[in-house]
Amino acid sequence: MKDIQSQLDSRRINIKKVGVKTVSYPITVRDKAQKRQQTVATANMYVNLPHKFKGTHMSRFVEILNEFHGEIDIKSFHIILEKMKDRLEAEASHLEIEFPYFLKKVRNGGSSHLGHYQCSMHGSLQKEDELTLSLEVPISLPIVEKNPRSLPGSMGRWGKADVSVRFRHFFWIEDIILLIEETVEEELNDFSAKETKVLSVESLARRLSATLEQIEEINWYSITVHNFGDECSTFATLESC
Repeated sequence: MKDIQSQLDSRRINIKKVGVKTVSYPITVRDKAQKRQQTVATANMYVNLPHKFKGTHMSRFVEILNEFHGEIDIKSFHIILEKMKDRLEAEASHLEIEFPYFLKKVRNGGSSHLGHYQCSMHGSLQKEDELTLSLEVPISLPIVEKNPRSLPGSMGRWGKADVSVRFRHFFWIEDIILLIEETVEEELNDFSAKETKVLSVESLARRLSATLEQIEEINWYSITVHNFGDECSTFATLESC
């Protein structure tokens, strides 16, 4: 049977991205307290298609994923990108996985609960590989202000912080989550002492930036702080130099 996908194409037109999307796949990620945590990811896998090929073998994407039996960490992420690039004879490969991450937390009263955080890892490999970890950390406030002059939604149900980082060295997911939450708590403590009860997305974004700047393992970061309102929402975004 002829391998149609690998036949030469005379039109000399490159395709920037070709692959599979929204593949639900069980994975195991590293957990600082429990060593491993099982979760379910949604994966997107794609490569560029050189003009000399008519198409690519879509089944090979999932085949490569299966070889790792769901064990996903920074090391295996790089290896998956290398295998995709090599087997599909591509100039560049890309892998995106999004998954819920659970962190056990203890309340002041001693009871525990599971914090739920949406995480994603985006990796690309051309000449060099690049991996970005993104986290969504919810922000809530205990105070409700009924001041019609304040920004909509600036109190009470509040918003979230979207933080993306690239690391020089390994760093635990739990540690980056706790850093973000501790920084938010510091901002809330300062905010509680102020007469004007409006939490600023700009101020919180700057405080988070100052925190991440102190972490030697972080090579680059991007921060977006969202404040959800009834009629409109506000946000502030920044990234490292």
